[in-house]
Amino acid sequence: MYNHLLYKGYKVQVGILGNKEVNFIAEKEGEKLYIQVALSVNNPDTLEREFGNLKNIPDNYPKKVVTLEAFSGNTVEGIEVRDLRSFLLS
Repeated sequence: MYNHLLYKGYKVQVGILGNKEVNFIAEKEGEKLYIQVALSVNNPDTLEREFGNLKNIPDNYPKKVVTLEAFSGNTVEGIEVRDLRSFLLS
């Protein structure tokens, strides 16, 4: 994921929001993209951890959760859920 974002021209860093972490903050040409990565989001604890971190970010830049599960395009409270394959191909 990190290398893919670099390849696409993004400056990539890890974000800290209070005591929580955002896996990747990708910046390019004044725009930001927040990304959380999870093996699966079927567990309620995982859902809260991955989406909760992104929901607490006060700006309106795109926020995504990327997972290995085979679905894509769902949106939860404005946060897009993408499977890894479609994310890498987009």
